[in-house]
Order: sequence, then C-alpha cells, then structure tokens
Amino acid sequence: MDVRRVLIFREVARSGSIAGAARSLGWTQPAVSQHLAALERQAGVPLVVRGPGGTTITEAGAALVRRADAIAAELHAAGEELGDLAGLRSGRVRLQSFPSAAATLVPDAVRSLADSHAGVSVGLVEAEPPDAVPAVAAGDADLALVFGYDGAPADLEGRAGLVWRPLLTEAVRLVTPPGLPVPSSVSELARSDWIGGCERCRGHLVQVCRRAGFEPALRHTTDDYVVVQNLVARGLGVAVLPDSALAAYRHPAVQVDDLAELGVRHVGVVHRTGADVVPATRALIAELEGAVAVYESGQGD
Repeated sequence: MDVRRVLIFREVARSGSIAGAARSLGWTQPAVSQHLAALERQAGVPLVVRGPGGTTITEAGAALVRRADAIAAELHAAGEELGDLAGLRSGRVRLQSFPSAAATLVPDAVRSLADSHAGVSVGLVEAEPPDAVPAVAAGDADLALVFGYDGAPADLEGRAGLVWRPLLTEAVRLVTPPGLPVPSSVSELARSDWIGGCERCRGHLVQVCRRAGFEPALRHTTDDYVVVQNLVARGLGVAVLPDSALAAYRHPAVQVDDLAELGVRHVGVVHRTGADVVPATRALIAELEGAVAVYESGQGD
C-alpha cells in the first residue's frame, strides 16, 4: 500500500472533504481524488462515502485512519531523528501542556533547551489532557504534559502505543476568601458556593465533596486560575487549586490551606512508544525533568 496515498487519505479524513484536503496539501482537487481512488483500488474496499457536503469515512476507512496516524507519527519521528543525529543541530518538538504547567514548568524547560541546543525549536499548544493525549496518539504532538488525580490520566486507557512518564505529585489546596475561618474538614463548607475548574478538576472536586456527604453548589466555572482567585478574593465562593496553579499566580488576598481530603494531582509526560529515542524529544524530556527538580526545590523553601 502506497504510504503517500495513505497520508493523503488521512488528510481527507481530517478535513472532512476532498476539497479541504486539497487546500491543506496545496494540491488540486482532481489530484487528491485520483490518489484516493487508487488507494481504494489497492485496499479493495471503499474508504469514504462521497456526498455534496463532503466525505464520510467508512468502517474500513476508520481502521486505516488509525494506522495512518501511527504512520504519520513514525515518519515525523524518523525525520527528527535523522536530522538530529549530528549533535542536535536541528529539530522541532511539538509540545502540548495544561495551563498551570505551561506557566510554570514549560518556560524554564524550553529556555534551557534553547540555551543548550539553539537549533532545536519547541512549538507549544495549551491543551487539557482530554485533548492533548489524543493529539499525541494521532501524531499531531510529540509530547503532552498531562495530569490525573488517581495516577496516570484516564485518557490513556485503551490507547496502545503511548507511554506515561510520571514527573511530580502536587498537593491540591483549599482557596477561601479573606477572613473565612479555616475549616478542619470539607464537610464544613457544605453550604458554601464553589468555583469549579476544568472538567477533570470539577469531577475531582465533586467526588471529594460527595465523600464528605454533600453535593457542592457550583456557582461559577472557569479553568483560568487567575479568574478563580479573583472570584474567591471578592467573597464569591471557595475553590480548590493545585500547587502549580498557585505557583503561577497567587492573589494576595486569598487564603490557602491544606486539607488532606483534597488529595493530590499526578503530573507527567505522555509520548508515543519510541519517541524518547528521538534526540530533540529526548532532550526536551530531560529539560522538563530538570525544571521539575528546580520547581520542587523551590516549593520546599
């Protein structure tokens, strides 16, 4: 099966139409159609259903897309590895990261990598784990900084070919308005208004509150930890935030306290199997590990 045609088909699947794939590839629409037809002849089954509104992937096409994602990722890794063999003179790493890690760990890691290997560039996209993990699986990112509350993030379940590398475990803290008495248990906040974070963080908060015997009244929802703290500072609710969010920004008026019931958050890197042998990717992983060591030593001061 022609690899180039497989990758063209992948672009048709991602674009949702032959015209969209042609625009993305910089080709003519008839040329894309011809390659797609030739691939279908090779496969012996239809891969797409063509219609006035675009293309719909068949069951056989969906199976091939999964393989095509892996092929695209491996070709990217091969190109990076070949280009970087001579002392990391060049290379590019596509990194996705959740916001608080992007604000704390990533800048130091990328700065250090730029200082040691000026020819290596890093492209950062901010994304929560439910989006970042599939991006790595699809070959659209080389590394993803992600988190889970019970170990590795649930997004890895059922995804063969991905590796989870733990980096750190951080505490989750209670954030309350100025002057509010410090509770000894989450249950004492059962009648409070709550400010929820991203979907995963809200899920963790709801679980904690339910274990304490109540359903939290989520009055506000935002995944911006600056907004969360500004709302709390004005007495509009209470919240929980991980250490990294508080390290990235700390409102001077909020109170931050420890409650063992709030648990911890596990932060790590996800990459495809074998991606860590690509010199540029391996170098960024090492810099992220170094940034974690510096961050943890600062947290202990």
